[in-house]
Amino acid sequence: MSKIIDGLYYMESHEYVKVEGDFGFIGITDFAQHELGNVVYVDMPEVDDEVTAGEEFGAVESVKAASDLMSPVSGTVVEVNEALEDEPGLINKDAFENWIIKVELSDKSELDNLMDAAAYKAMIGE
Repeated sequence: MSKIIDGLYYMESHEYVKVEGDFGFIGITDFAQHELGNVVYVDMPEVDDEVTAGEEFGAVESVKAASDLMSPVSGTVVEVNEALEDEPGLINKDAFENWIIKVELSDKSELDNLMDAAAYKAMIGE
């Protein structure tokens, strides 16, 4: 059974955003990393890049597949998780601790379009 954390916002494409103040930490869910298998590469944007809700911002590659990363929110990238450049498998160890990018949120009302933990759990059938 996949780990799902209350208080986060989820997308149907299995990304999450954890909101802290005006910032959002974006990553892939535990369910997604299980489906992908061993993550071998994470393609991330640069700091100061803009991301747009519902649009691609990078990709995750595993031994089984490559998957585009979709942004749950719009904003400016203020930090990328550099640890993933050297050790992308950290996502497999803990997908929620090892977020991919941190963005400054430009419109918090976009969060209303995302699922809460209960809705995400129902979507993946757990």
